[in-house]
Amino acid sequence: MNTSNECQVFRRSCREFQRTTPLKTIDLNSTQEKSSPAIPEFGLVLTMLLSVLCASFSGCTSADSRQQKAQAASPHPVSVAVAKVQRQDVPVYLVGLGSVTAFYTANIKSRVDGQIMRVNFQEGQTVKEGEPLIVIDPRPYQVQLEQMQAQIFKDQASLRDAQLNLQRYTTLIPSGSIAQQQVDTQKSLVDQLDGQVRTDQAQIDNAKLQIVYCNITAPFTGRVGLRQVDPGNIVHAADTNPMLILTQLQPIAVIFTLPEDQLPTVAQHMKNSTLLVEAYSHDNGAKLATGKLQTIDNQIDPTTGTDKLKAVFDNKDNQLWPNQFVNANLLLETRKNSTVLPTAAILRGPQGTFVYVAKSDKTVEARTVTISLTQGDTTVITSGLNPGDTVVTDGQDKLQTGSKIEPRSSGPSNTPSGRNGSGGSTSSASGTPAS
Repeated sequence: MNTSNECQVFRRSCREFQRTTPLKTIDLNSTQEKSSPAIPEFGLVLTMLLSVLCASFSGCTSADSRQQKAQAASPHPVSVAVAKVQRQDVPVYLVGLGSVTAFYTANIKSRVDGQIMRVNFQEGQTVKEGEPLIVIDPRPYQVQLEQMQAQIFKDQASLRDAQLNLQRYTTLIPSGSIAQQQVDTQKSLVDQLDGQVRTDQAQIDNAKLQIVYCNITAPFTGRVGLRQVDPGNIVHAADTNPMLILTQLQPIAVIFTLPEDQLPTVAQHMKNSTLLVEAYSHDNGAKLATGKLQTIDNQIDPTTGTDKLKAVFDNKDNQLWPNQFVNANLLLETRKNSTVLPTAAILRGPQGTFVYVAKSDKTVEARTVTISLTQGDTTVITSGLNPGDTVVTDGQDKLQTGSKIEPRSSGPSNTPSGRNGSGGSTSSASGTPAS
């Protein structure tokens, strides 16, 4: 750089000297030399010497230009994101789309005709099993009960009289003072009256049951929905719309689907232990609850090639609601001490699956790896890397073996994690390793 500056100063001096020093002119048609003004002979020699020196140093410009071009042509370090290869436990999940289903659901309807006298609940209230909900006017059925009780009292009196006459006729048979046919007729009358009394008793029981139906109670512990009727309304047993809907939220169930080829693995793990199921929001943004897998449906849907699975959740904090869409993550197993790296580091090329490994001299090399499992942004490998190695997770499209890099800090997505919603897929980026 100093040499270039000296050349420029020297060239400026040469140009200044040539501008201020007049050269000697010769007239070819005259024998006398003309100069204005005349200079000594050594001045001419000095001028020629300076011209030669300026020409020799004019090569400085071209040499400096070549140096700049060489520097521009030299490869610059590529800015890349890197991450460390780690050793950790990796949970293996199967992910399926599901919907929340109430463990019990009851459409409360009236079983008798009558007027609603009281509504003993508030909308959204949690009621316990056996707690009164609605009272229908029981007075008409109370009157029917009293009528049936009077009728059975009358029929019981007739039955007792017939039984006494049968006893008298029976004692007269040995003496021959009464015909056997009359005795048999009296016995038949006793049986008829006995049947009438039993009918009366059945009608009494039915009237009592209607009175019970007038007091509607909660069949199980659950949450009351919106009220459909108000006090004073007339309801009928034939009404199609329920008076209220009662749902059990604690516990609650989630029905989700999995592909049919995953069912044998799930069934095998169910024999060994109880499998956990985690319910996440539809966007996988929040974990809602943790439950247990209860059962697998007994048939596969031929139109989709999937089967239904049912998981049960305590739902003590009421994070799950009936008909809510969730992502069900079924935990199959946890692989201990696995070698993991970010999925973003995985590339695929003609030579197979590979990654770019950052070396200590800030260069990279392509290294082939064997993938065992991919869980979202985490990939488990069985060979090719060791814990502690540094891999490139972003900017691989500009790299080849031996490329210079400038590592930068990677984002949170490049850090291996244990749980994701990919369901064990093996997708990755594409590329070609350079030899």
